[in-house]
Amino acid sequence: MWSSSESSLLDYVSNNETARHIILIDPDSQTSDEAAKRCVAAVIAGSRMIFVGGSTGTDSNNVHETVKAIQETLELCSWNASQDSTAYSKMWEVPVILFPAAANAFSPSADGITFMMLMNSRTPKFLIKEQLKGATPIKQANVIPISMGYVVCSPGGKVGEVGQANLIAEDDIELITSYAICAESYGFSTIYLEAGSGSKQPVSAELIRAVRQSCNLTILVGGGIKDGKTARIAVEAGADWIVTGNLTEEFSNSHELQTTLQTFISEMTL
Repeated sequence: MWSSSESSLLDYVSNNETARHIILIDPDSQTSDEAAKRCVAAVIAGSRMIFVGGSTGTDSNNVHETVKAIQETLELCSWNASQDSTAYSKMWEVPVILFPAAANAFSPSADGITFMMLMNSRTPKFLIKEQLKGATPIKQANVIPISMGYVVCSPGGKVGEVGQANLIAEDDIELITSYAICAESYGFSTIYLEAGSGSKQPVSAELIRAVRQSCNLTILVGGGIKDGKTARIAVEAGADWIVTGNLTEEFSNSHELQTTLQTFISEMTL
């Protein structure tokens, strides 16, 4: 539940005093009720942002239902906490952000949307065409855009295949540096380094470090990060946000998910 202004949301995203965790919810892989329960577990564990989207199976129907369920549940948790003098209601003020695979994966109930260019795609579809389709509905719904350069690194997984990306090799420092400087020059506020959902290996620390040294953008890193120690390597290299999705879906029991994420986030932020 996020009720603040555009500037405060963008400030919240870019505040890099400490690394933070994002839970990624795929509406195509779970019901809206399951998604809401997992988000509650994640927020209690310490996740500070919720992404909804990511899969090619998402559309406006399942995305919107999922966003509504999450927002309503967070609002209820916040209200319950406000009635208890020993509880901390502010912890539930976590933004729900769309992370769309395409323009049709939209919900006007979201707090914000990653308005991204898949910078190393070979097709105009993910460079500008989907963005053109989504721009007007985003504006009309007053959903806050978070400008993002999205770069897919090896091995890339499904997103690299669908996005027709020229993958960045783990040691291609010069190329990733150029992408980072290009993203900053375009005026993007964030850059996302993606290894691919369920990837066997994460984005290399060398690539993250090169981006950190070459720009002042907020850095998000996702794909192939299966534990807190791996996340810590990315954080030490310069990541501001760590995104996990598949890890979340491994647990049907909310308590197990909460415990796992608490350990993950604790190890990540040592």
